[in-house]
Amino acid sequence: MYTAKGGFMSEKEDPIKIHREGTTLSDLGKYEEAIEKFLEASQLYKKYGNVFDASYTLFKAAECSFLVEDYETAAERFLESAELAFSKGFDRFAVSALEYARDCYKKLDNEEKVEELEKKIKEVKDKLAKSF
Repeated sequence: MYTAKGGFMSEKEDPIKIHREGTTLSDLGKYEEAIEKFLEASQLYKKYGNVFDASYTLFKAAECSFLVEDYETAAERFLESAELAFSKGFDRFAVSALEYARDCYKKLDNEEKVEELEKKIKEVKDKLAKSF
């Protein structure tokens, strides 16, 4: 497979294949195994310059962490996913990640983080509303 950065990758380093494996594992309810695949795919996407899919697979790893009730890790991953998305202007996707991070902090009864994220979400949504 040809990469965005102008080289070829081995099947072992194919983020699309690994991403699909993560999706299959997640669909089967094998969340811990899916997390590993999504994180691996995210790193590879980042390595090959595909920031959106790096952010998306990190988001999927966070969802799986949420489903196994590891809310602290899920929040960290959702926030990292949002940061990546914001870095390339994928603001709408980033807002979704922030909303999920907020939900994690609600589960953790961390009201300070919930309020901080609600403020950030509102700021971004207001900015997006003005752009249309």
